[in-house]
Amino acid sequence: MKPANRVQQVQEYYFSRKLKEVARLNAEGKNIISLAIGSPDQPPSPATIDTLCRAAQDPTAHGYQPYVGIPELRQAMADFYERHYAVALNPATEIQPLIGSKEGILHITLAFVNPGEAVLVPDPGYPTYTSLSELLGAKVVKYNLCPEQGWQPDFEEMERLIQEHHPRLIWMNYPHMPTGAKAARATYEQYVALARKYDTVVVNDNPYSFILNREPMSLLQIPGAKECCIEMNSMSKSHNMPGWRVGLLASNAEFVQWVLKVKSNIDSGTFRAIQLAAAEAYSNADEWHYTYNYEVYARRRALCEQILQVLGCTYDLEQMGMFLWGRIPEHYATCEELTERILHEARVFLTPGFIFGQNGARYIRLSLCAKEDQIEEALRRIEAIFL
Repeated sequence: MKPANRVQQVQEYYFSRKLKEVARLNAEGKNIISLAIGSPDQPPSPATIDTLCRAAQDPTAHGYQPYVGIPELRQAMADFYERHYAVALNPATEIQPLIGSKEGILHITLAFVNPGEAVLVPDPGYPTYTSLSELLGAKVVKYNLCPEQGWQPDFEEMERLIQEHHPRLIWMNYPHMPTGAKAARATYEQYVALARKYDTVVVNDNPYSFILNREPMSLLQIPGAKECCIEMNSMSKSHNMPGWRVGLLASNAEFVQWVLKVKSNIDSGTFRAIQLAAAEAYSNADEWHYTYNYEVYARRRALCEQILQVLGCTYDLEQMGMFLWGRIPEHYATCEELTERILHEARVFLTPGFIFGQNGARYIRLSLCAKEDQIEEALRRIEAIFL
């Protein structure tokens, strides 16, 4: 037997492969500290957990759930967008709950892109935009994000690519992962203008707008965006719920219906208790977002900056999100040369930037999703090797 051709077109996800190696090293007693993966280690709000436990005790709550999500969750999502982004959404027709953003990438691509048609993907960018597109037979066209422009697009280049390739989708992600570049209204406006001019769909993947940021933005704030754009949002980062697998897609009613046609043929609704708890989490007080979570990540960020300084890396002080993105010194041939040395000599797992695209090849990424004592120990280990 042979696998389908599409399996030959992609590699196993980098972290899936690398975590096997880290597990082997830990089994050998190496005690690897991971500053690689953006999996929040803090719990959700107490009210969220209380709601989950209470709802799970309901003997009638364990059956199949609606493909469109329960009304309580859709209303909570709409209220969240109104309160934090000043974006009005009809909870019945303009919101689709998701089992996380990866599912959304899959379903949106299936709903909008035929095999052989093009999608535009940022470089650097989230690897899943590329891998899922390739698995589904789309033609991936990279557009450049460069430090000289603050990791914002060159819209003249993008317009040339659109004219040449006629993409069905344009993927974007601000606040940006992995670079931490801020969302900018002018950038949002230009994406919307391109979508309207060329009859394509822009998708903003927006899970980081509450991490070390007191002014969250949404692409849907731009006039006319809802008619030609889609925004995904996830509770994984903003609400410390990565394992819960709850996110959303917001757009006009027609786009949402197209995605639902795909989704309803692939999966079923999330466990009711999780949906009710997620609805509760969306009502977290502003203090939880802007004080508690902000202060935790700010302390960790300061420690990770010290690690970059020890390594001789340069970085932008203005970046936001739950990662720190640093340019490696010139004497390293590749970023992986540095991260492998750190892994095997200092026993600290960092992410090499090449996995995010060619424009990340001279960078490394540190995750802030580790306790302060672990980051402090990682700093001591790296100092012992590099100082």
